[in-house]
Amino acid sequence: MTGGTITARESGGGLAPGSLVPGAPSDDIIRHVPELNSFCEVSPIQILNIDSSNIQPEDWLLISRTIRSHYDAFDGFVITHGTDTMAYTASALSYLIQNPGKPVVLTGAQKPIYQDGSDARHNVISAFWFAAQSGSGGVFLCFDGKVFVGTRASKVKSKSFDAFESINYPAAAFVQYRQPVPRIHLDKPQNGDVVFYDQLDPGVFLLKLIPGMEPDILEHVGQKYDAIVIEGYGMGGVPFADKRNFLEQVERLAARGKILAMATQVKTEGSDLSVYEVGKRATGRVPLLQSMDMTVETVVTKLMWILPITKEFREVEKLFYTPINEDISIFPENLVSDTVYIPAKT
Repeated sequence: MTGGTITARESGGGLAPGSLVPGAPSDDIIRHVPELNSFCEVSPIQILNIDSSNIQPEDWLLISRTIRSHYDAFDGFVITHGTDTMAYTASALSYLIQNPGKPVVLTGAQKPIYQDGSDARHNVISAFWFAAQSGSGGVFLCFDGKVFVGTRASKVKSKSFDAFESINYPAAAFVQYRQPVPRIHLDKPQNGDVVFYDQLDPGVFLLKLIPGMEPDILEHVGQKYDAIVIEGYGMGGVPFADKRNFLEQVERLAARGKILAMATQVKTEGSDLSVYEVGKRATGRVPLLQSMDMTVETVVTKLMWILPITKEFREVEKLFYTPINEDISIFPENLVSDTVYIPAKT
């Protein structure tokens, strides 16, 4: 349990993380979903009780450490979490917990579990049912009867129960209680042991371009952050119009050793800087990472994972384009580095 809408209650100032039973929010879920006891044994633990809008990278490390400390004692882990930043958490955990042979499944709800018509019970049962199936190792997000790879999920609706979609990648599974779980790619053999990482660098900034924005914003951002992700238009590109020339500012940041990545504001089909002049001119003058078919949530959290390992561009590039938990399947035509680094599994 980490908090979120699923056990939220009316505070007088809006819904806030809480519990029907003071001091025991995690027990609310078990009490409201007695079906769990028919197919698995649940040991609840409350590590956070926050609105997910307040989630921080330090909290992702806490979740990962908690799973690590209990990893050998349990067959799987279900994390209840607020929906607003659940996709960021799912991506972050995909980098902090790599190659798990056991399921790590995030879920939550759009309405508190005690409210009539809530989606909470359905989501919790689905998450546990999926986690209880053999061959379900990995980091996933389960919502509205669908299971998404942790690096591909994104929240696309603010109120509806089908709030999440899998971006540029098929859903991993569809779940119906007490029915076999058809899996799309989960029958791959698990090679090697789970690897836990214990550092993240929050020094990553996401800048969403809008017409009329002044390029000197990048100068201010560069004073604080080591990596800047620019969320551009369409396939991506750095505006270079004389009146507001972002490319000049990007070149200055690159010269100072900042890590620069180009993403797109368009949800699906990804970036491609090889098509338009605004993209080609940028890649011809600046060492620039491209999100390709990765989600923005994944780009941001992957860089947070990479920065404590290295801040040297060529090494960052190798790790950035290394596929982890199915996060990327399309690569740019020309990399600054000679090869994409894909570590051998042993």
